[in-house]
Amino acid sequence: MTQQSIFDDFETQEQVKLDNVENEADQTAADVFLVNANKRALDELFSVASQFKKSKDYFELLKFIAKFRSYSPFNAMLVRLQKSGAEFFIPASRWLKDYRRSIKPDAQPLVILQPMGPVMFVFDVSDTEPLENALPIPKSVENPFEVNSGKVGGRFKRLQENSKRDGIRIVATKSGSQSAGSIRPAAKGIKDTLAFYSGLDEQKRPVYENIPVRYDLIINENLSDEAKFATIIHELAHLYCGHLGTPNPKWWPDRRGLNHEQREFEAESITYLVCSRAGIDNPSAEYLSNFIKTNEDSPQISLECVMKSTGVIENMCRNKMKLRK
Repeated sequence: MTQQSIFDDFETQEQVKLDNVENEADQTAADVFLVNANKRALDELFSVASQFKKSKDYFELLKFIAKFRSYSPFNAMLVRLQKSGAEFFIPASRWLKDYRRSIKPDAQPLVILQPMGPVMFVFDVSDTEPLENALPIPKSVENPFEVNSGKVGGRFKRLQENSKRDGIRIVATKSGSQSAGSIRPAAKGIKDTLAFYSGLDEQKRPVYENIPVRYDLIINENLSDEAKFATIIHELAHLYCGHLGTPNPKWWPDRRGLNHEQREFEAESITYLVCSRAGIDNPSAEYLSNFIKTNEDSPQISLECVMKSTGVIENMCRNKMKLRK
């Protein structure tokens, strides 16, 4: 059994849940209460997480989240706040069923968000002990950063296709070696559309929705697929963090007005997380490393936006996205 299969059943998919309840009319009073309660708890969490204001500590947080690529960024961050030395964590029932290990009496339960529910508890391997006929621990515990390759594979195509649903037109152009890419709002008055596949009709024929072009994302066609992949992620990070505003506040926030350092630090953080968790080497790690060498404190950023945007983009790389409501 692989580490991925262990977590598939309960990995938090924040964006999937948002898509399912995007329309407030579909929410019950209980839904609204739970969403607001979770938001209050997360807001408090981010406000007290002052240990990450130091750039070195912040980068250590990102590296920890990158290590646990089978968990959502939010859940990996929650575990880091509770147990910084965690290595491998699953629910008690899974420890017993899959590895024949029991939870120690003085074990520290770790709280994470549960799909379609409030919270659940997991336990790190250090808080378990083997029973008779215990099974071996996954190799990923010994070397969690090991990946099969550094190729983007199908993620690249899925990311490009899913970008269409937000009206993002990706265009490859010939540029110099010092130019990777950029994103900007489409010219006013433009009436171009993008064909976004939305499913099959009753006759099993593909259905495409015409999405108006809202943004142009330019990438250097001379780059490798891996470099193009990282470039698209960086530019999408700017968009979903609200640096360019928003066509709908329910999709992502409007955070125009941040300075250049704040915008780039957020975008590079997201690029580092998405690429590292996908096993892709990219220059974001060098950017962050160089930053902490010359800056003791991190810029004033939104850790919430970094985590949410990372989750959204990862979902775009993995799954077929639904049409926006």
